[in-house]
Amino acid sequence: MKAVLPLDDVAADLATVGGKGASLARLSRAGLPVPAGFHITTEAYRAFVSAFRDELPHAQDPRALFAAHDLPAGIAAEIRRAYGALGDDVPVAVRSSATAEDLPDMSFAGQQDTYLNIRGDALLDAVRRCWASLWNPRAIAYRDQNGVPHDDVALAVVVQELVDADAAGIMFTANPISGARDETVVNASWGLGEAVVGGQVTPDTIVVSGGAVTQEQVSDKTVMTVRTPGGTREQPVPEELRRAAVLDAAQAVELAAIGARIQSLYGTPMDVEWARRDGKLAIVQARPITGIKPQVEEWNDSLKGEYLWTGGNLGEAIPDVMTPMTWSLVRLFIHEAMSASALPGFDMVGNIGGRFYMNLSVVHSIAGALGMRGRLSATEQVFGKLPPGLVVPMVPVSRWEIIKRVLPMAVGVRRRVRTNLKGMRAFLATSQRRCEELRATIAATGSGPELAGLWDREIRPHLVTSCRMLEAAGRQGGATLVWTRDRLRRMMGEVDAEAMLTGVNTGGELASLGPVMGLSRLARGEITRDEFARTYGHRGPHEFEVSIPRPGEDDAWIDAQLAGLRDLRAGTEALLARQRKAREEAWARFARRYPRQEARMRARVRRWNAVVRDRESTRSENMRAFWVLRAFAVRAGELSGRGDDVFFLYLDELLALLRGDPSALERVPVRRATYERYAALPPYPALIVGHFDPVRWAADPDRRADVYDARGTAVPVSDTVKGFPGAPGIVEGVARVISGPEEGDRLKPGEILVTTLTNVGWTPMFPRAAAVVTDMGAPLSHASIVARELGIPAVVGTGNATMRVRDGDRIRVDGERGTVELLA
Repeated sequence: MKAVLPLDDVAADLATVGGKGASLARLSRAGLPVPAGFHITTEAYRAFVSAFRDELPHAQDPRALFAAHDLPAGIAAEIRRAYGALGDDVPVAVRSSATAEDLPDMSFAGQQDTYLNIRGDALLDAVRRCWASLWNPRAIAYRDQNGVPHDDVALAVVVQELVDADAAGIMFTANPISGARDETVVNASWGLGEAVVGGQVTPDTIVVSGGAVTQEQVSDKTVMTVRTPGGTREQPVPEELRRAAVLDAAQAVELAAIGARIQSLYGTPMDVEWARRDGKLAIVQARPITGIKPQVEEWNDSLKGEYLWTGGNLGEAIPDVMTPMTWSLVRLFIHEAMSASALPGFDMVGNIGGRFYMNLSVVHSIAGALGMRGRLSATEQVFGKLPPGLVVPMVPVSRWEIIKRVLPMAVGVRRRVRTNLKGMRAFLATSQRRCEELRATIAATGSGPELAGLWDREIRPHLVTSCRMLEAAGRQGGATLVWTRDRLRRMMGEVDAEAMLTGVNTGGELASLGPVMGLSRLARGEITRDEFARTYGHRGPHEFEVSIPRPGEDDAWIDAQLAGLRDLRAGTEALLARQRKAREEAWARFARRYPRQEARMRARVRRWNAVVRDRESTRSENMRAFWVLRAFAVRAGELSGRGDDVFFLYLDELLALLRGDPSALERVPVRRATYERYAALPPYPALIVGHFDPVRWAADPDRRADVYDARGTAVPVSDTVKGFPGAPGIVEGVARVISGPEEGDRLKPGEILVTTLTNVGWTPMFPRAAAVVTDMGAPLSHASIVARELGIPAVVGTGNATMRVRDGDRIRVDGERGTVELLA
């Protein structure tokens, strides 16, 4: 048995010398300024209490048991030798160090005793009193409260030379109030540190950040702890020192630098007790800070420059705060499906507070450099309108740079698109079967390296193919969509034009309507639940987010949709039949007005319908591929034993984990805290210009949901609700303002759905809605396409509907003019 260990001994671990002792040993070995001393081990404690251990749990006064027994002679001799090695009758501090002390999730600090200015033979009595303090009522109650068995703890003692401090205090290497990791907070007072630790004095507070004092508050320090021949005592602070600063700026910065070394050593923010004598600093204790706000990362690409960001279009399909895994997969999706839209050196997409945004400054800058500003109206039909008075910040790019850097890439993409269009029918015919095969193979993998290899060989190649097919479908007729719609509106007006453009579903099922049509077939008994899950189970309101189960994994979701759509068969079919009649009547009017152009226009509209159908079908199969990616991530969590931690890794980190490198897992708590912080905020504005702080914006009672401009540009607040005509028709009714599809049961038949955005996951609600109004969206967005097919009046891309319309208001929706009117 070793009763005593040198302070820096490598054997000085938690079990042997307790939490405080192990921490001081670690600091000493790292060369930090720790006073000399030694440990009295837990083995010495156990040897001492062995004579009366059985009596302790039942003793009315455990301290009396300790006082009644002398230390074994061998232990006492070892302690005397170690004490003598420090010097002749050296005053020491004697501190308890429990094996359950300073653990990450609990703070046992202060539960056991400390004795200062101990000399000579009084040391043995101080050690015995420290051991007895393990059984004081407060320590017993705390262990009971935290479920720590009394037999599991033992007490070591740390003996160190006492620093006869002229000043002392506590340092926090992160701000314990705000959680800021870039701030060190120092408390300082005169004398020994006990008055500060014990709360008898209000110390000075100094904040150090970036190597400089940024804040300082000098307090009126009335009491100080000083040495006496027999120990310590409290005495008044001399009048001339009460309001004097204890530390100057240089000493505060020096202390913060020591704190940074300690934090680096432990890898976590630390609570450090320090002392000063004759200008020399010493560290007397250090432990992790408990209860501090979790550290968070900055997920904010708006800080990269002054750009205009939009949450429209693809952002409508990715409405949630994304986990890191989802963001890395979305980045891969963008690289494969939209690379030709990129401008080298500038991000086409961004992550702002965890949410997906696209960089419209790049789009406008390319158009401006190529002299194509007049064609930006086509962009509005995809991304939505910009409010009057909003000036788009441009990126520095010339026509020559675009020709030199972008044109070669665009030419390559064009060739790739032509090739992929030839294979699109085969891809659409086999995608479901291939995804089912991949999910089955993923489920059968038995090890991390095997799953990582499957990613390289089969999963990633399928995702790339899926993305390339979506790219091809999106590029095969974008101009056709815009030209045909504009031409028909000029020739026939809004109502007839929109009616003539419907019928996408008649040439083959429109994928956007798939879930609602599938539910209808399920309700009629035409397909089984398993068939519904296999065919449509990949589509939902959160289909990009891989951490969220898909409808095909969730029987409760299917039950809820069926319960909410009991009249689905009549409702959906009646809507489609009514719209079919309106379409035929509109075509008849066109034929009477333009008989020679009917055949050509019908061909153009068939082309329109085919383009829309291909785009929506490839988009659906892309989401089916994301269901495979979810299966991959879930299996990775199972094989690694880390469960949903894997969603807080990036793709390359997850692959490294599967191959045996777990180092990135240390970032999971921080990323989880970051995700939860952003997810607790309301949805951000549809348009953001410049640097945007989501937390500060959310705290602003006057915040706007339509636009945020960091330049301070006065974008007028519109008193009217006006957007794009999404689908024609005029409806009056009760507005039901819904924040997400999970609230869908609040929408009653005949009410008007008002929300920020919709995607395919909202489709089952549409047959119940008398009309649809959204903040975000454009004529070619999901809400517009589905509303047109069902003949439901819609106004999309208003920017401010959810700001102006309150739940329960009576409103009039004019889908032809794109207006929403509040009724008295």
